[in-house]
Amino acid sequence: MSNKGTSYGLIEVSGVTAAIDSLDAMCKAADVSLVTWERKLGGRLVTVIVEGTVSNCKAAVEAACDACKREGLIMANNGVIASPADETRKMVELSASRKQQSGMTIAEWIPLDV
Repeated sequence: MSNKGTSYGLIEVSGVTAAIDSLDAMCKAADVSLVTWERKLGGRLVTVIVEGTVSNCKAAVEAACDACKREGLIMANNGVIASPADETRKMVELSASRKQQSGMTIAEWIPLDV
C-alpha cells in the first residue's frame, strides 16, 4: 500500500462493471490510487477503496457518484475517511494483503457465469 495520502475514499456499487467504471472515474478525476476492493454476493456488490489526500478523495468519490448517476448504475453507498484510525487502516491493509496473496487479476474479478 502506498503512502500517497492520509485519507480513504470508498464507493460501493452494484456489479463489477460499475466498480471498474467508478474506479476509472475516480482515478481520472483526482490524484488517488487503488488500495483494495471487496466483492460480495457473487460480484453483485463491490466496494472500491482509494487513497489520497482528503481533497483528492472527496473529488474522486464525487466523480464516481456522478459517473454512476450519468450511466444509470446503482450506487449503494460512498464516503471519505480523513485520517483513518489505526484499526481502520489495519482492516483496509488486511483486505489489500488478501488480494495480493491470492494473486487475483482483473480478469478473475469478472464472473463469466453471471
